[in-house]
This record gives sequence, structure tokens and C-alpha cells, in this order.
Amino acid sequence: MDRSGTGESGTGHGGADESARAVPLLVVDGANVVGSVPDGWWRDRRGAAQRLRDALAPLAGRGLDGAAGGDRPDLPGWARSGPLEVVLVVEGAARGVTATPEVRVEAASGSGDDLIVDLVAAALAARPGRECLVVTADRGLRARVSALGAAVAGPRTVRPG
Repeated sequence: MDRSGTGESGTGHGGADESARAVPLLVVDGANVVGSVPDGWWRDRRGAAQRLRDALAPLAGRGLDGAAGGDRPDLPGWARSGPLEVVLVVEGAARGVTATPEVRVEAASGSGDDLIVDLVAAALAARPGRECLVVTADRGLRARVSALGAAVAGPRTVRPG
């Protein structure tokens, strides 16, 4: 699967419009999503972030329908089916989490929220009109990325609880 964000698979299939479209971007606020379920994550923040990363991996190919226990008609159509470019933003003790082929991991040296805003702004500047969904419950972050043109959804979008 292409993770470049260009939407090009290199297979030669699809028309010019299809190959020029960017793969939709799913950005997950790792600290916020992990903290949304009181399952002891505070004892092993890095391990909790790794488990979240692994749970996100299948979403890159299939999209969000079926994630966290059900179909999601409330989500934009482009987010419900794959492929998606999945980015997990981690901070603090979770900064050592590594990427997988399906999930890019971005470690914030400071504020995870600021990094998420920067990632969304850069993605939308590079490909105007690119679809982007940010998963977080943080009201301030939701307002900031919405102002940039991103859609937002809560933690239960990717993690049951």
C-alpha cells in the first residue's frame, strides 16, 4: 500500500483524476485517545501507545467502518473506507514508539497538540483540498484543526471504551 500520500499505487490502474488524488489523512492524538479509557495506561504509557499503534494499523487499508465496534455513518464517506494515511502523534514517555508500515508515528518534542496542528497545516498546504480527519476529544485542538479545514472525531472512533 502506498503511504506517500499521493494516492498513486504504481499499478497503472485508475484514471488520471484517481492517481492525482491524495490519500486521505487520519491523524490520531495518541495521548488523548490512550487516556480516554482508564485501563491502567498510566503504568506503561509507551506500551499503551504501542497497543494503540497496532490497533490503528488495519485502518490504513480498510478505513474506519468497523473500527471500535461498528459502522460509522456519522463519519465522512472518505474516512469510512481505505486507504488512509494514518499518523499517530505521541508525546512524553510514549516518544520511543516506532512506526510500522501502516502507521507513521510522529513524536512531539513539546506539545502534541502543536505538532498535530503543524502536520495538518502542512498536509493541507501541500495538497489543497486533501481530506483530513483528526481524532481527539480535546476541544481546543478540535477548534484549531477545524479552522484549518480538517474534520474531527472523538476517541471512540478508533478505540472502544
